[in-house]
Amino acid sequence: MNKILLLGAGLVSRPMVTYLSDVPEFQLTIATRTVSKAEAMAQGRANVHCLALDVSDENALSEQVAAHDVVISLLPWTLHLKVAKLCLEHGKHMVTTSYISDAMRELDAPVRAKKLLFLNEIGVDPGIDHMSAMQIIHEVQAKGGKVTAFYSFCGGLPAPDANDNPFGYKFSWSPRGVVLAGRNTATWLETGEVVSTPGPELFAAPKLWPVDGLGEFEVYPNRNSVPYREVYGLQGIKTLMRGTFRNIGWCPTLKRIADLGLLDDTERPELNEMSYAQMTARLVNGNAATVREDTARFLSLAPDDAIIERLAWLGLFDELELKLRTPSYLDALSDIMQQKMTLQAGERDLVLMQHRFDVEYEDGSKERIFATMDEYGIPDGDTAMARTVSLPAAIATRLLLQGKLDQTGVVIPNMPAIYEPVMAELGEMGIALRETRQPL
Repeated sequence: MNKILLLGAGLVSRPMVTYLSDVPEFQLTIATRTVSKAEAMAQGRANVHCLALDVSDENALSEQVAAHDVVISLLPWTLHLKVAKLCLEHGKHMVTTSYISDAMRELDAPVRAKKLLFLNEIGVDPGIDHMSAMQIIHEVQAKGGKVTAFYSFCGGLPAPDANDNPFGYKFSWSPRGVVLAGRNTATWLETGEVVSTPGPELFAAPKLWPVDGLGEFEVYPNRNSVPYREVYGLQGIKTLMRGTFRNIGWCPTLKRIADLGLLDDTERPELNEMSYAQMTARLVNGNAATVREDTARFLSLAPDDAIIERLAWLGLFDELELKLRTPSYLDALSDIMQQKMTLQAGERDLVLMQHRFDVEYEDGSKERIFATMDEYGIPDGDTAMARTVSLPAAIATRLLLQGKLDQTGVVIPNMPAIYEPVMAELGEMGIALRETRQPL
């Protein structure tokens, strides 16, 4: 039996559990703080064992890592390094869907020395975005072409038939993670220049981006795109931006939310003695009785502005008590968002991804290539986010344990030996990008 340790049983875990437990020679242990979540996924699956585990207990975590052949970490990214060091100590492979941190990257040499594979960024974004982009980049380069501009956007959204709230958004993964992403500084290449925007200004000037058949969306840059010039083999490229799709209205609203100070995660125990109206009044130097008007004045907006209407709908002006495990403005925001903006029974989500490549060939011809994925969730079943995040990692884990991946070190799936079999199997599941091309 090949023994797999899955750390975490959150919103995206179920498709992975189903996939891996369908391989007869695999034995899967789901270790999580709330074991009831794991038991619900494992019901009726004889080769799945569920375990209550607090990852802060390093001895207990070390014992479980040592007892398995590969560890899949779906924990918050801040815990991956802890897991990675234990995997290195015990000589175990590791798979994650998260971005590689600098500290994780520093483990590359010792991981290679032990002939281990620590495969990171094998989800949807990052993950499918890398793999699908590299397929086209390598194809273009094989034909003697050169990519002169590259845009790549991805977003988890409500399907159009479930898009019924003024934010145009519903959560299919961690609300706190979505909100925290708005604090990251973004850096990209634009016509040969390195451009950088600090987190608080990230939502100030979104681009409008049309997608055939789906309409127009807002896009904003995500993290640091510049290193992908080397990661993707695009030396000399003039424009390179990776970013996020959102429905119209999200970015200007999140900009005002940032302006209010609601992205601050400093712990403030006094918040649990307040209502949302009182908290907001505190932020705008007003009072709870006139908090809507005070907020509008603070943000230099009319009281009936669409952004103020969204904040009112969310509940920021309501006398609703805050009851937070971690009392901070950011947690108050993510908690009320989760209450008001969650997919309901029978609703579908949408994972939308699009790459745009501008390409020049040696004969002087030019073309623009679009590659687009619009993957929908299954009503009352797995979300599109869960499928697209967890299935690439599950497929890679199977390939690794069956001896079909021989890479070592701390890597991402930007090489054909990894992306070709993973993308081929995803395609068989109906998860794929469709291409359109037009001359320039």
